[in-house]
Amino acid sequence: MNVVPHDDDHWTKYNGTQTGRPVRPLLRDAMSMAGPGGGRTAIDLGCGAGIESKALLDAGWTVHAIDGVPLMDSHERLTVDVRHFAELDSLPAADLIYAGYSLPYQPPDSFRRVWTLMLESLRPGGVLAVNLFGENDSWAGDESETFFSADAARALFDGFDVRYWAEEDEDGPAFGGSKHWHVFDVIAVAPFSP
Repeated sequence: MNVVPHDDDHWTKYNGTQTGRPVRPLLRDAMSMAGPGGGRTAIDLGCGAGIESKALLDAGWTVHAIDGVPLMDSHERLTVDVRHFAELDSLPAADLIYAGYSLPYQPPDSFRRVWTLMLESLRPGGVLAVNLFGENDSWAGDESETFFSADAARALFDGFDVRYWAEEDEDGPAFGGSKHWHVFDVIAVAPFSP
Protein backbone atom coordinates (compact mmCIF):
# COMPACT_ATOMS: atom_id res chain seq x y z
CA MET A 1 0.00 0.00 0.00
CA ASN A 2 1.31 3.44 -0.95
CA VAL A 3 0.32 5.74 1.91
CA VAL A 4 0.41 9.45 1.10
CA PRO A 5 0.86 11.81 4.06
CA HIS A 6 -1.92 14.38 4.35
CA ASP A 7 -0.47 16.88 6.80
CA ASP A 8 -0.93 20.67 6.94
CA ASP A 9 1.93 21.24 4.48
CA HIS A 10 0.27 18.89 1.97
CA TRP A 11 -3.10 20.64 2.31
CA THR A 12 -1.55 24.12 2.05
CA LYS A 13 0.09 23.13 -1.24
CA TYR A 14 -3.08 21.40 -2.46
CA ASN A 15 -5.32 24.37 -1.62
CA GLY A 16 -2.94 26.67 -3.47
CA THR A 17 -3.46 24.68 -6.68
CA GLN A 18 -7.27 24.68 -6.48
CA THR A 19 -8.07 28.35 -6.96
CA GLY A 20 -8.87 28.08 -10.69
CA ARG A 21 -11.08 25.03 -10.66
CA PRO A 22 -14.87 25.20 -11.05
CA VAL A 23 -17.35 24.56 -8.26
CA ARG A 24 -17.82 20.83 -7.76
CA PRO A 25 -21.04 19.46 -9.30
CA LEU A 26 -22.03 17.75 -6.03
CA LEU A 27 -22.39 21.15 -4.35
CA ARG A 28 -24.23 22.66 -7.31
CA ASP A 29 -26.74 19.78 -7.19
CA ALA A 30 -27.11 20.05 -3.40
CA MET A 31 -27.74 23.80 -3.65
CA SER A 32 -30.40 23.18 -6.28
CA MET A 33 -32.12 20.63 -4.01
CA ALA A 34 -31.85 22.91 -0.95
CA GLY A 35 -33.46 25.91 -2.64
CA PRO A 36 -32.75 29.60 -2.02
CA GLY A 37 -29.98 30.41 0.42
CA GLY A 38 -31.15 33.81 1.65
CA GLY A 39 -31.46 33.81 5.45
CA ARG A 40 -30.22 30.21 5.71
CA THR A 41 -26.97 28.68 6.97
CA ALA A 42 -24.59 26.29 5.24
CA ILE A 43 -21.52 24.52 6.59
CA ASP A 44 -18.55 23.82 4.31
CA LEU A 45 -16.51 21.12 6.07
CA GLY A 46 -13.02 21.16 4.61
CA CYS A 47 -13.45 24.48 2.79
CA GLY A 48 -9.86 24.46 1.46
CA ALA A 49 -9.44 27.15 -1.18
CA GLY A 50 -12.97 28.44 -0.54
CA ILE A 51 -14.40 27.74 -3.99
CA GLU A 52 -17.55 26.05 -2.70
CA SER A 53 -17.93 28.53 0.16
CA LYS A 54 -17.85 31.38 -2.37
CA ALA A 55 -20.53 29.67 -4.48
CA LEU A 56 -22.71 29.38 -1.39
CA LEU A 57 -22.12 33.04 -0.48
CA ASP A 58 -22.93 34.10 -4.05
CA ALA A 59 -26.24 32.23 -3.72
CA GLY A 60 -27.13 34.13 -0.54
CA TRP A 61 -26.17 31.58 2.11
CA THR A 62 -24.54 32.45 5.41
CA VAL A 63 -21.52 30.14 5.50
CA HIS A 64 -19.63 28.53 8.37
CA ALA A 65 -16.41 27.23 6.74
CA ILE A 66 -14.10 24.83 8.57
CA ASP A 67 -10.58 23.76 7.61
CA GLY A 68 -7.23 23.20 9.29
CA VAL A 69 -5.44 25.31 6.66
CA PRO A 70 -8.04 27.37 4.76
CA LEU A 71 -7.20 29.68 1.90
CA MET A 72 -10.19 32.04 2.03
CA ASP A 73 -11.19 35.64 1.41
CA SER A 74 -13.33 37.32 4.07
CA HIS A 75 -17.02 38.09 3.61
CA GLU A 76 -19.69 39.55 5.90
CA ARG A 77 -21.75 36.31 5.82
CA LEU A 78 -18.70 34.05 6.25
CA THR A 79 -17.28 32.61 9.46
CA VAL A 80 -14.02 30.74 9.00
CA ASP A 81 -13.23 28.23 11.73
CA VAL A 82 -9.54 27.30 11.50
CA ARG A 83 -9.56 23.88 13.13
CA HIS A 84 -8.92 20.29 12.21
CA PHE A 85 -11.93 17.98 12.35
CA ALA A 86 -10.43 16.17 15.35
CA GLU A 87 -10.76 19.43 17.30
CA LEU A 88 -14.45 19.98 16.55
CA ASP A 89 -16.82 19.67 19.49
CA SER A 90 -19.90 21.32 17.96
CA LEU A 91 -21.33 22.69 14.74
CA PRO A 92 -23.91 25.43 14.24
CA ALA A 93 -27.44 24.56 13.13
CA ALA A 94 -27.48 24.36 9.34
CA ASP A 95 -29.82 23.90 6.40
CA LEU A 96 -27.07 22.53 4.14
CA ILE A 97 -23.86 20.70 5.00
CA TYR A 98 -21.27 20.11 2.30
CA ALA A 99 -18.19 17.94 2.91
CA GLY A 100 -16.44 17.61 -0.44
CA TYR A 101 -13.52 15.19 -0.35
CA SER A 102 -12.81 16.03 3.29
CA LEU A 103 -14.47 13.59 5.71
CA PRO A 104 -12.46 10.49 4.68
CA TYR A 105 -9.17 12.16 5.63
CA GLN A 106 -9.58 11.39 9.32
CA PRO A 107 -9.41 8.16 11.34
CA PRO A 108 -12.62 6.16 11.93
CA ASP A 109 -13.14 7.31 15.55
CA SER A 110 -12.90 10.96 14.54
CA PHE A 111 -15.10 10.33 11.49
CA ARG A 112 -17.87 8.83 13.67
CA ARG A 113 -17.72 11.75 16.11
CA VAL A 114 -17.82 14.39 13.35
CA TRP A 115 -20.59 12.49 11.53
CA THR A 116 -22.67 12.59 14.71
CA LEU A 117 -22.03 16.34 15.06
CA MET A 118 -23.14 16.84 11.45
CA LEU A 119 -26.37 14.91 11.93
CA GLU A 120 -27.12 16.79 15.16
CA SER A 121 -26.60 20.19 13.50
CA LEU A 122 -28.57 19.51 10.29
CA ARG A 123 -32.05 20.99 10.56
CA PRO A 124 -35.09 18.89 9.56
CA GLY A 125 -35.35 18.93 5.77
CA GLY A 126 -31.72 20.06 5.52
CA VAL A 127 -29.48 18.81 2.72
CA LEU A 128 -26.31 16.80 3.31
CA ALA A 129 -23.81 16.41 0.44
CA VAL A 130 -20.67 14.33 0.99
CA ASN A 131 -17.96 12.29 -0.68
CA LEU A 132 -16.98 9.07 1.11
CA PHE A 133 -14.11 6.72 0.28
CA GLY A 134 -14.86 3.10 -0.56
CA GLU A 135 -12.99 -0.06 0.33
CA ASN A 136 -11.46 -0.44 -3.16
CA ASP A 137 -9.63 2.90 -2.96
CA SER A 138 -5.82 2.78 -3.36
CA TRP A 139 -5.42 4.26 0.10
CA ALA A 140 -7.77 1.76 1.81
CA GLY A 141 -6.02 0.26 4.81
CA ASP A 142 -4.46 3.55 5.87
CA GLU A 143 -5.60 3.76 9.50
CA SER A 144 -5.48 7.57 9.44
CA GLU A 145 -8.36 7.63 6.94
CA THR A 146 -11.89 6.17 6.78
CA PHE A 147 -13.23 3.79 4.12
CA PHE A 148 -16.60 2.07 3.66
CA SER A 149 -18.20 -0.80 1.83
CA ALA A 150 -21.22 0.28 -0.21
CA ASP A 151 -23.56 -1.23 2.39
CA ALA A 152 -21.80 0.51 5.29
CA ALA A 153 -21.87 3.83 3.43
CA ARG A 154 -25.60 3.45 2.73
CA ALA A 155 -26.22 2.66 6.41
CA LEU A 156 -24.90 6.11 7.34
CA PHE A 157 -28.00 7.57 5.69
CA ASP A 158 -30.63 5.43 7.42
CA GLY A 159 -33.73 7.56 7.88
CA PHE A 160 -32.62 10.10 5.26
CA ASP A 161 -34.16 10.60 1.84
CA VAL A 162 -31.19 9.79 -0.44
CA ARG A 163 -31.72 11.91 -3.54
CA TYR A 164 -28.42 11.18 -5.28
CA TRP A 165 -25.99 8.28 -5.06
CA ALA A 166 -23.07 7.71 -7.42
CA GLU A 167 -20.10 5.39 -7.12
CA GLU A 168 -16.72 5.96 -8.77
CA ASP A 169 -14.41 2.92 -8.82
CA GLU A 170 -11.64 3.65 -11.31
CA ASP A 171 -8.15 5.00 -11.79
CA GLY A 172 -7.76 8.75 -12.02
CA PRO A 173 -5.56 11.73 -11.25
CA ALA A 174 -4.75 12.82 -7.70
CA PHE A 175 -2.71 15.72 -6.34
CA GLY A 176 0.35 13.51 -5.83
CA GLY A 177 -0.03 11.55 -9.09
CA SER A 178 -2.57 8.96 -10.18
CA LYS A 179 -4.39 6.47 -7.97
CA HIS A 180 -7.41 4.19 -7.89
CA TRP A 181 -10.40 6.14 -6.60
CA HIS A 182 -13.34 4.46 -4.92
CA VAL A 183 -15.72 7.23 -3.94
CA PHE A 184 -19.40 7.45 -3.03
CA ASP A 185 -21.00 10.80 -3.88
CA VAL A 186 -24.18 11.28 -1.86
CA ILE A 187 -26.84 13.94 -1.46
CA ALA A 188 -29.50 13.22 1.16
CA VAL A 189 -32.27 15.15 2.89
CA ALA A 190 -32.73 14.98 6.67
CA PRO A 191 -36.06 13.67 7.96
CA PHE A 192 -38.62 16.14 9.31
CA SER A 193 -39.28 13.99 12.39
CA PRO A 194 -37.09 11.55 14.34
